[in-house]
Amino acid sequence: MKAKKISALLLAASILSTGVMIPGTAMAAETTEEAAESTAQAPKYIFLFIGDGMSYPQIQTTNYYLSALADDGDEILTSQNNLNMMSFPVAGSAQTYDSTSFCPDSASTATSISTGHKTYSGTINMDEKMETPYETIAEKLKGQLGYKIGILSSVNLNHATPAAFYAHQASRNSYYEIGEEMINSGFDYFAGGGLKKVTGAEGDKQDLYELAEEAGYKVIKTQAEAEALTAEDGKAIVIDETLADDDAMSYTMDLEEGEWALADYVEKGIEVLDNDNGFFMMVEGGKIDWACHANDAAATITDTVALDDAVGKAVEFYQEHPDETLILVTGDHETGGLTIGFAGTDYDTFLTNLSNQKISYAKFDSDYVSAYKENKTDFDTVMKDITELFGLQAPDGEEAAANQADSKDQHPESEDTGSLVMTDYEYGKLKAAYDETMARTGEEEEFGQEEYLLYGSYEPLTVTITHILNNKSGINFASYAHTGIPVEVFAMGAGQEQFEGYYDNTEIYSKMAALTGVK
Repeated sequence: MKAKKISALLLAASILSTGVMIPGTAMAAETTEEAAESTAQAPKYIFLFIGDGMSYPQIQTTNYYLSALADDGDEILTSQNNLNMMSFPVAGSAQTYDSTSFCPDSASTATSISTGHKTYSGTINMDEKMETPYETIAEKLKGQLGYKIGILSSVNLNHATPAAFYAHQASRNSYYEIGEEMINSGFDYFAGGGLKKVTGAEGDKQDLYELAEEAGYKVIKTQAEAEALTAEDGKAIVIDETLADDDAMSYTMDLEEGEWALADYVEKGIEVLDNDNGFFMMVEGGKIDWACHANDAAATITDTVALDDAVGKAVEFYQEHPDETLILVTGDHETGGLTIGFAGTDYDTFLTNLSNQKISYAKFDSDYVSAYKENKTDFDTVMKDITELFGLQAPDGEEAAANQADSKDQHPESEDTGSLVMTDYEYGKLKAAYDETMARTGEEEEFGQEEYLLYGSYEPLTVTITHILNNKSGINFASYAHTGIPVEVFAMGAGQEQFEGYYDNTEIYSKMAALTGVK
């Protein structure tokens, strides 16, 4: 396919055009609880999808990547909305700061979405004094309206975001205590990654899965059992059979044929939660965040698609119950400072290069890097795996293309052709990263400034591979942490109009509460 230019201005325009307020209408009375109650029908079935770390850059990168794959190869660049969420009739934007930082944490931002309150980073549904617990939208819908509740995540079910819908803890790291609250919530359907610290931080507590069974939950750990689950089985905790890094679900790009993805757990959730009274389902695409922390653009894209596939299951349900269903898709914060555009490729992008990546950074670490260290594998052998799994090739002896001077008035075309043959500069960085990986023990807890800027806390070899592939595709990450840009709020269904505008993430809770009438 002939290389085509995608201006960075397109991304800026997409961000600015979503949720823009018309002068004189900001915070108008229509967004108040009274107006919502009087003008919008209360939804009986509510889906809340949270892409952890997913903001406009993740969505737009995914969409442009899919458009690039479908390109017909002519001279005219085109794109279309390839994602379910992008076709929702209402699009708003939410600010994400918390009581600690403009670059917030998942625990605090999920608290804002679930309770309408700000708190410190790392805190789940407690005030800043760690004295007052906040009741969540899920707890209120179950307690006041009798809705069935489902909590799903591609990461651990007692991780920060899912925990923010049932737990109340000063620290998100109190995994065992969060697990106890999960069991005591009485919610109807949990599904996704495994629980962390199942026998406590010291390993001296009763197994959380045993406690769950004693509390009346059916604990399921195989796909066959999950497939057989019905509403008649009662409350259920469904753990993915093929757990991967940190006992989370596998990255989508690492799934074997026939293994369940997030959409399958949503489909099963609809089956077991559907009832005449109503249900609320929170679905987290948690590994979008993990991929962005690791600066793995390809895994970010495939897990964003996986979340959107799950959204598609909700859309199918909506089509059967259009007047009673509300679907929301949002993020808790952005992760990684992802951009479409890189200094080394100027105004060009080569997004299809990312299709050369066959496995996630995490699987490369577990299946390859660990063996390299154990066997003291030489660099030339490692390079063969890198070419096979990521498409990057050693320099071929040709002189690297030069970058031309740029200015506000002239935007010269890059000499880059999108080749995956590395320059001597890139190859040197990769060899240095290999040396650093082979020298590390895995016990390191502190890093120098240069080392951290290059590798974060990730395997130097692996993160350098993804950095080079990202950059050769015209993609770049600015951080290994979270950033402070706003997130999307896509809405479809009963009460959708309430989610227009540019507002704080606490308003997502307020609008859901107003629509359903919970207090």
